[in-house]
Amino acid sequence: MAKVYLTGAGPGDIELLTLKAFKVIKEADVIIYDRLANPDILEMAKDGCEFVYVGKEDGKHIIPQDDINEVIYQNSLKYENVVRLKGGDPFVFGRGGEEAQYLHERSIKFEIIPGITSAISAPAYAGIPVTHRGVAVSFRVVTGHESPDKKVSQIPWENFKTNDTIVFLMGLHNLQKISKKLMEIGKPADYPCAVISKGTTKNQLVVVGTLGDIVEKAKDVPTPALIVVGEVVKLREQLKWFEGDA
Repeated sequence: MAKVYLTGAGPGDIELLTLKAFKVIKEADVIIYDRLANPDILEMAKDGCEFVYVGKEDGKHIIPQDDINEVIYQNSLKYENVVRLKGGDPFVFGRGGEEAQYLHERSIKFEIIPGITSAISAPAYAGIPVTHRGVAVSFRVVTGHESPDKKVSQIPWENFKTNDTIVFLMGLHNLQKISKKLMEIGKPADYPCAVISKGTTKNQLVVVGTLGDIVEKAKDVPTPALIVVGEVVKLREQLKWFEGDA
């Protein structure tokens, strides 16, 4: 009987792929993968494995999510071992829940294989811990990209007045809006902020600034990128370690 493995590919560094993910990839009959999954992972597949690309570019969906759901389903009717390979973790803004629901409604067996999310790994490779004793006791992971058809934001901006570390995923194009919103709720213009592009890879780029100047400093940073806001950003000077860091 067919089974779909909704599999996290991790943040980019291929060595951060989990052993379980490695196992199912080697056994896969077909791998349905997105833009953020390291393409080198596909080389782990067995001979004869089929590859189906369903990537989404910045601001453009080459294949709409509803169609991706159907692609996964149709492949489950054709193959026994189906791997849906998703950058990061399937359940952290990966829409893995929607894909799992679609399969459940059609009585297709599935398994979730978590992946290391960029929300913690990219800051770690940049020398920024999302929590640190005496600095931040908790952190939030927030979407930086809401659907344009939402007339009212679902992001609870008023709840961000604390000193929690805030990590915005997929928010580079909304960086100006994010920094403005945070200053509107009372965070000072000199509040620490960092943008991490292509985290955990050899092309990692880290730009450090404040809410007041990060938009200008990060204007030429390429995607994919995430934003870290909080006092923990100051620890980077002591903790940066990754030689791929620019």
